[in-house]
Amino acid sequence: MPGDITTHHDDTSSSGSSDHEDEHKGPPGGYDKTPLPDAPQGYTLRFVFHSASNVPVADLHTASSDPFLVATLKGTQPKRHKEDPDLKYRTRTIHRTTTPEWNEEWIVANVPPGGFTLKCRMYDEDVADKDDRLGNVTINVDSVSEDWPGIPPPGQEFEAKKRVMSKRAFILKGIASAISHGTHLAPRLRISIQVLGKSEPPFAQMCTLAPTRWIKHNSPMIGRLIGAKVNTNESDDEKPNGEDNEPRSTKYDFQANEIQLQGPVPPTLYHRYVEFRPVIGSLFSSTGIRGTILNKALHKQHHRIYNYDSTTEYGTFKPCSREASLQFLRMVHFDEGGRVFTYVLTLDGLMRFTETGKEFGIDFLSKHTMHADAEKYIAYSGEFFIRRLQHPDANDSPEPKEKTHPSEPIPGGPPNQPPPPNPAFYQLYIDNESGTYRPEKSILPDLKEFLQKNFPDMGIVTMNVEDEHLQKLKDEQRAIKKSEGRMMHVVMNSSSDSLSSVESELNDENYSLEAGRRSKKEAAHAVLRHPNPEHFKEAAEVMLPHREKKVE
Repeated sequence: MPGDITTHHDDTSSSGSSDHEDEHKGPPGGYDKTPLPDAPQGYTLRFVFHSASNVPVADLHTASSDPFLVATLKGTQPKRHKEDPDLKYRTRTIHRTTTPEWNEEWIVANVPPGGFTLKCRMYDEDVADKDDRLGNVTINVDSVSEDWPGIPPPGQEFEAKKRVMSKRAFILKGIASAISHGTHLAPRLRISIQVLGKSEPPFAQMCTLAPTRWIKHNSPMIGRLIGAKVNTNESDDEKPNGEDNEPRSTKYDFQANEIQLQGPVPPTLYHRYVEFRPVIGSLFSSTGIRGTILNKALHKQHHRIYNYDSTTEYGTFKPCSREASLQFLRMVHFDEGGRVFTYVLTLDGLMRFTETGKEFGIDFLSKHTMHADAEKYIAYSGEFFIRRLQHPDANDSPEPKEKTHPSEPIPGGPPNQPPPPNPAFYQLYIDNESGTYRPEKSILPDLKEFLQKNFPDMGIVTMNVEDEHLQKLKDEQRAIKKSEGRMMHVVMNSSSDSLSSVESELNDENYSLEAGRRSKKEAAHAVLRHPNPEHFKEAAEVMLPHREKKVE
C-alpha cells in the first residue's frame, strides 16, 4: 500500500553511485566533477521530534538521564557516490529527566517520492564517558506524495528497540521494572511527519532547510591550556573597554562553533579527501589496524573539541537574513584580536569552525579531517578571517579603496570601542587552504554566491590560497594576535606518521611525513612508529576497547 509506515531495526540500506574518472594527475581525491544523478521532483517534509517517555535511568546519582536524539535520514534516490554522508540532525540535550520534551522540527527538502528511512537513536549524554545508548526507532515509508497523510501532530508513539541499549542502561531499567510493577523496559518516542509541498531543484540532493541554528561548544580545559580567555558575560563583548571603570570578569574557554546554513549547497562544491598515501585511505575507510586506530583517534579529537555538555549553547536565527550575518559575526567576535579560523562546510550546509590556524598553536592529527569528523566527502574547506571597513558599504573587493581594520586603526570599533552591529561594516575573507581536501579554486565564485545568500549585507571575499595578497593579510592578522600576548604551543596528538602536520604536508609536493613530534604518551602513535606486537596490543587495548554486547 503506497505510503505505508513500517518500523524495524535493520540499519542497512542500499544506494546507487556513479564512478568518477580521475582527470587530474597526482593522488586521487580533491575536486570531484561527478554530476548529481537524475531524480524525480521530491517533497519537503517536516519532522518533529516531540518527546520520549519511559526513558531508562542512566545516572544513579540523580535517578534520571540526559537524553538526546540523533536522527539519520536516508532517501531512495541514487547518490553520486555510496560514500556520501546521510543527512543527520541532533536535538538539544534535556538534562536530568526520563520524560524529555524536545519539540524540535527538522525541515528537509527533496525527500524522494520513492520513500525514506528515518532512524532515531536515543542516547544519554555522558561528558566523562561514552554516551549510553537508550534505544532506537526506525521508521520506513515506502512512498511520498502530496496526498500522503503522514503522521500529523501530536504525533505517534513508537516503541524503541531495547536490544540496542547499553548494558548499564538495560540493567538499571530492569531493576526499575522489577521494583515498580507495570513499568515497561522499552522507552517510547513520539514523532510527527508532514508533507509541506513539492521541492525546488536540484531534486537528487536532499538538504536541510530549517532550523538554521547555531551551536557553541565550550571547553574550559583546552582554553586554560592555550591561555584563551573570554568575557564571562557575553554582553561585555559589545561594550567599550573600561566602560563604568569596572573590571570585567573573564574565564578560560576554547570555543568550537557550528552554524547550519540554509541549503542546498551548490552541487559544484564537492570534494573528496586526498589519498596521498595508502594509510590515508585506510584512515578514512577505517580498515586495517593502523587505519582503524587513526580513524578512532580522529573521531575522538572531533568529539573532544565539539563536545556537548551543560555549558553547550544553542540558538536559531532567520535564514538568509541580517540576523544570520550578525549571529555569525558574534561567533567569530567580529574583527577583534586578529583571529584566523579553520572551517569545513559539509554537503548539507553545516559550517564548523574553530580558531585553530597555524598561529594558534594547536597541533591536531589533521585540522580539516577533525572538523569534518573524518567524512570522506565535504563541500569545501579552508581558513577565514574578518576585517572591518571604514564605511558600511559591504565591500567585496580584496583591496578596498578605504581603510580596513586591523591593517589600520579605525575609530568606532575594536580594540577600544565595541564593534558596530551592522554587517555592512565587515568583510569575510575566506579561502581554500586545506591539504586534506584540496578545494578547487575555480569554484570559489560558487562558494561566494552561497555565502552571500546566507550572510546578506556583508562583504564576502573569496581568495585562492596561492594569492600573495591573501598571505600578506594573514600575516597582519597573526601579528595582531601575537601582540596581544604570548602564544602557547599545545600538542594534543602528534606523530610523524599520525598526520600531526598533515595540512602543511599535503601542500608540500614531496608529501613528506617526517615533520612533527612523537608523543610517547599516545599508544596509537607508538604503534605507528614501531609496529611490533607489544605496541599493537597496547594500542588495541587503548583505542579499541571491547564493545558492549547488545542485550537481546
